[in-house]
Amino acid sequence: MSRTEHHHHASAHTHAHSHAPAAPVSLHLRKVIAAVLIPFAVAVMAGLVVLWPGGAPPHKPSGVGFDQPTEQARVIKVAEVNCADVHAEQQPPGPGSPGQPPAAGAAKSKNCEQATIKVTTGENAGRTFRTVVTPDALRHYTTGQGVVVSYSPKAPKDLQYAVSDVDRTFPMWVLAAVFALAVVIVGRLRGVLALVALLASFAVLTLFILPAILQGSNPLVVAVVGGSAIMLIALYMCHGPTARTSVAVLGTLASLLLIGLLGSVFTGWALLTGNTDDTTGLVHSLYPNIEIRGLLLAGIIIGSLGVLDDVTVTQTAAVWELKEADPAASWRKLYGAAMRIGRDHIASVVNTLVLAYAGAALPLLLLFSIARSSVGTVATSEVVSEEIVRTLVGSIGLVASVPLTTLLAALVVSADRREQGMPVPSSGTSPAAAGGRSGRRGSRGRRRKR
Repeated sequence: MSRTEHHHHASAHTHAHSHAPAAPVSLHLRKVIAAVLIPFAVAVMAGLVVLWPGGAPPHKPSGVGFDQPTEQARVIKVAEVNCADVHAEQQPPGPGSPGQPPAAGAAKSKNCEQATIKVTTGENAGRTFRTVVTPDALRHYTTGQGVVVSYSPKAPKDLQYAVSDVDRTFPMWVLAAVFALAVVIVGRLRGVLALVALLASFAVLTLFILPAILQGSNPLVVAVVGGSAIMLIALYMCHGPTARTSVAVLGTLASLLLIGLLGSVFTGWALLTGNTDDTTGLVHSLYPNIEIRGLLLAGIIIGSLGVLDDVTVTQTAAVWELKEADPAASWRKLYGAAMRIGRDHIASVVNTLVLAYAGAALPLLLLFSIARSSVGTVATSEVVSEEIVRTLVGSIGLVASVPLTTLLAALVVSADRREQGMPVPSSGTSPAAAGGRSGRRGSRGRRRKR
C-alpha cells in the first residue's frame, strides 16, 4: 500500500470513529469532578438525615378554608325547583339605591336545580343531603356524578356536609397515563427513567420538603437540601453517571446558589413578606412557626430548578456533540459555538418564565386593569412585586447558568481529549489536515533531495 493510500485509509478510519460515542473521561478528570461532587452529595445526604421530619406534624382540622376534612359522595338525584321555593331567588339590583327593593315584576322567578347528594365514605357513609344550584352558577351536577364534600362536625346535622368540589380522579389518571405512554413511546428507556425520576422528585417533595417546613425547619435550607437531592436523583438517573451529567450538576448547583443569594437580597430589600394571599395567611395562622418569607424563597428555588436542569443538560450536550463533530476544536471554539446555541435558549426560556407567571396571575392583572391602576402602582404592589422578583431572580439564574455550564463543559471535554493523546493544533485545524500538509512538505523535501 502506498503512502498516499495509507494516508487516505487512516483519514477514513479517523472520520468513521468521530461519530462513535464519546470516550470516557480520563482518570484525572474523574478524580477532579469527584472531589467536588462527592462532598456535595455527602452534605446533601447529611442535610436529609438532620432535617428529616418523620412525617407531617399532628394537626386537628380547624374547618376553615382548605383546612377541613373531606369525604367522597355521589349525586343520586337532580330536580328542577322554583328558586323562590328554596329561598335561592336572586333579585337583580334596581336603578335606585342598593337597599331599595326592585319594582314589582322587575324580576321573574327562575328555576334552580336541587341535587340530592349521598355520602359514600367516612363515619356517616350513606347519609344524604341536598344542595341548590342557582341558574347563574358555573358548576352544575348530573345524576351519578362523583363529588367531594366538606365535613363540619360541630355544625347542625343538616349543615354538616357541603359540596366543595367535583371528583376528577378518573380524567386526571387518564391524562397521567397518556402522558406516561407518550414519554415511554418517544423516550424509550430514557423516558422510563425520566418517569422514575419524576416519581422520586414527588417523593422528596411530599416526604421531606413539605413535612420539614411544617415541622418548623427553615424553608430556604429545606428547599436547598431537597432541591439538591431532586437534582442529583433526576439528572444521574435520566442521563447516567457520566462526566457530561456531572458538568450539568455543577452548573445547576452554581446557578441555584446564585438564585438563593439574589432571592434573599431582593426579598429583604423590597420588604416582601410573602403573605399575599388567603392560602398563605391560612398556613401561617395554622403553623405560626413557619417563616413565610423563607417559604417565598423556597418557592423561587424549587420553581427554578426544573428549568435549570433543562438549560444545563442542553448546554453540556451541545458542547459534547460539537466536540464529536470537530475533535480538533479548542475549548474557545467550542465555547463560542455552544454559546450561540445558548443565547437562543436563553431568549426562549426567559420568555417562557415571564408568560408562565403572567398566566398564573392573570385574574389579578385583570383586577388591576379594571381598577385602572397605573403601571407603577401595579408593579410596586406587594402581590405583583413578589411575582416580579420571583421571575427576574429565576431568570438571572437561568441566564447565568448558560455561560457557566458552557465554559465548564468546554474545559472538561477539551482537557479530556488532550489527556487521551489526541493532538490539538493551536490553529484549530484537524489532525488529518495537519498530517496532509506535513506529508506534502515531506514529499517536496524528498523531491528536492533527489
